[in-house]
Amino acid sequence: MDADKKKQKEYQKKFAPLQPKRPIVRNSIVAYIIGGVICAFGQWIQNRYMQYFDLTQETVVSPTIATLILIAALLTGFGVYDKLGQFAGAGALVPVTGFSNAMTSAALEHRSEGLVLGIGSNMFKIAGAVIVFGVVSAYLVGLTRLLVQTLIN
Repeated sequence: MDADKKKQKEYQKKFAPLQPKRPIVRNSIVAYIIGGVICAFGQWIQNRYMQYFDLTQETVVSPTIATLILIAALLTGFGVYDKLGQFAGAGALVPVTGFSNAMTSAALEHRSEGLVLGIGSNMFKIAGAVIVFGVVSAYLVGLTRLLVQTLIN
């Protein structure tokens, strides 16, 4: 094992100067701006729903999320969201739109295998970890809230 680590460090030392430098600050700024624009667009959609359909702050959330998912899925299908993701990096991974992109791109990739064995079984491979993490996180937050409320009362 020591010999392997030594070879790996020698390799990294030898080829590190030849690798292009990553523009971390630029990438961070672009991700922040694009992520903010996506969130601002979601807020704009939410405000329009509240204005035109007389929805309350509590009831407007679901149609807003569904609209963002639909828009991200359509942009993925047309290949626009992939270009946005290449440009914006993590900024395009705003949870709802990034999740929609992951699901839609997996479905498009496996559509030739059929609806059930292609799209249905492969769509959640990429997004499965996100679903599991979300469920476990929600459980832990709920459990923490229950414990805090129990201790306070």
